[in-house]
Amino acid sequence: MTEPSTQQPRQSPPPPAGSGGTVPLDSTAQLLTRITAQLGTQLSLVSRNGTRRPMHRTRPSEALRPSGTLRPSAAPRPPAAPRSPDAPTLLVVAHGSRDPQALRTVLALLDRVRDLRPGLDVRLGHIELNRPLLPDTLDGLRGADAVLVPLLLGRGHHVKHDLPAAAAAAPAVRTRVAAPLGPHPLLVEALYGRLVEAGWDPADQGSRSAAVVLAAAGSRDPDSAQDTRRTARMLAERLGVPVVPAYASAATPTVPAALRALAARGRHRTFVASYFTAPGRFASAAAGAAPRTTALPLGAHPAMARLLLHRYDQALSATAPSGMVSLLASA
Repeated sequence: MTEPSTQQPRQSPPPPAGSGGTVPLDSTAQLLTRITAQLGTQLSLVSRNGTRRPMHRTRPSEALRPSGTLRPSAAPRPPAAPRSPDAPTLLVVAHGSRDPQALRTVLALLDRVRDLRPGLDVRLGHIELNRPLLPDTLDGLRGADAVLVPLLLGRGHHVKHDLPAAAAAAPAVRTRVAAPLGPHPLLVEALYGRLVEAGWDPADQGSRSAAVVLAAAGSRDPDSAQDTRRTARMLAERLGVPVVPAYASAATPTVPAALRALAARGRHRTFVASYFTAPGRFASAAAGAAPRTTALPLGAHPAMARLLLHRYDQALSATAPSGMVSLLASA
């Protein structure tokens, strides 16, 4: 007599219809589930036009379990649309500074921009003092499209004259010049964030003793001063206390004068907001003139990265370039 096998017998396939046999091991419901799953898998390999999809394009979540049923799968997230390879370069134009922290800060900001818009070519050019200089960056873009986005806060001389002149001197590059960063609500968001980091208490909103000085570089251009005043008003609405613009050069009042004027009005709890894109001589001078806490420059705040992309997208939505399109009106 042969010893009985210890192995489990294999499940037999279902007998053909009309054979009168029974279905071993699997219940009818399990069998129907298996058939449905296998049919769904086969249908998933067929596209709408009747052609067969390549196997590598089917989702792993559609694979069968060992039991023959489909693995459950969450609704797939639509893939992020990749940037077109021919999208114009975002060329950020910074002023430049002898302070080594300035370049490091700007490079960190550009990294944030790249994180927000993967695949976009993001480059840097300086007006002066730092490499790469703007003409050198433009020279490396011959035959390409580029949007010059000024890392500048208002409509001063650099935005009105230096950037258009640099673009005109690079005829081999099809360029647009975007609007300056300010005024804009995203700048107010960055200023507010830096003030909170410096110790501003949101509970001071509406306080009769609190105030803020908005320390800016200063310019002889009346449009630049107007932009700074508008930003000060927007920040005042956010904080609920007076915000007085003050300047490190070329305009009045100075930061100390603004602080004295606020103290004369009973505003003794004062902060200085740094309306500078990066550390530098003017930012240091403003901080040194303040007896109380001064917030850090705007730097690589996340709102700044979003604003650079916003100005880039604004420029692209304007009329197609004919050599250069200048967008000097703030929005």
